[in-house]
Amino acid sequence: MRGSIMDENQRTVIIGISGASSCGKTTLCHLLRLIFPNILTLHEDDFFKPDKEIPMKDGLRNWDCAEALSMPDMIKSLEFIRQNGALPPQLISKEDQDSVSGLPVSSHTVDTLKAKVNSWLAPDQPGYVIRNKKVFLLDGFLLFSQSVSSIWPYLDLKIFLQCSYKNAKARREARNGYITIDDIWKDPPNYVDKIVWPNYQKDHSWMFESGDVEGKLLDEPEGLGKLMTPGGIDVDLEKTLVWIVEIFMKELPGLFKD
Repeated sequence: MRGSIMDENQRTVIIGISGASSCGKTTLCHLLRLIFPNILTLHEDDFFKPDKEIPMKDGLRNWDCAEALSMPDMIKSLEFIRQNGALPPQLISKEDQDSVSGLPVSSHTVDTLKAKVNSWLAPDQPGYVIRNKKVFLLDGFLLFSQSVSSIWPYLDLKIFLQCSYKNAKARREARNGYITIDDIWKDPPNYVDKIVWPNYQKDHSWMFESGDVEGKLLDEPEGLGKLMTPGGIDVDLEKTLVWIVEIFMKELPGLFKD
């Protein structure tokens, strides 16, 4: 049963989508919700601790580490999803309050993929078995670090987006800030170089050959199992979306039948 925790009725499938901060994970989740009719998203960012509990590193609040997250609350939410096929009613997502307008993928691509999925969901087609099933995406910057291995058994598919230092830095520094429990956080100068990228390297080097996070991923990192990737670093978001839709269409029927 792929080493994942499932109830006997297999009400849900949970798919983890991870990668470096600002690599496009949340945008992809928004797009997938436009294309598939039965997708809901759980955002790791909704499990940050209150601002005053965020650990310090070199005089700065370190938001990009496992210690900044309430792992017990995340596990409780994953257990609720598995048992009930729904998001916890008390969970209010800051991420889902954001607008999905202006997404960096053509409307033609989205419409084409949506039509393809609708045909796949029709009677006598492979996707018909999932027409009334819920698929949950867990979107997070820190899903495959060994420091958060307690969540791995809940993930039925694991997708990782590779991002270079150059692109991660440019995208993170282009952001206006983040809504936190208590306030709005804006990265101070050089935050990527002091906090974000060193943490990403520390948490993910074990998944790569020779520990090079801009190099080749291991096929099945020990204990984590099979990782699916779009095949390379800094893959265009539109190409990644097309690839991920194909992966879902290939894998989901079997996951719900198991």
